[in-house]
Amino acid sequence: MSVLIEEIKVMIVETLDLEDIEPGEIDENEALFVDGLGLDSIDALELGVALQKKYGLKIDASASDLQEHFYSVKTLADFVSAHQPA
Repeated sequence: MSVLIEEIKVMIVETLDLEDIEPGEIDENEALFVDGLGLDSIDALELGVALQKKYGLKIDASASDLQEHFYSVKTLADFVSAHQPA
């Protein structure tokens, strides 16, 4: 799981072009939106597209639990793990 967490941190920095932050500075349990890393809805969309491309996920934007999955790097990693082929 730690490899996946590191991959997601790098993806966040690269996909969202975060020049002032290194992947290692992102706390895996910190909120990604608003108070935490400060991402917004456009960032969520870009990140969702990147996750779909890299991991072959199908993300339903209308799913009621989507916000929970995008809460932190850890919750994203759990979501990716749960939806990967065995």
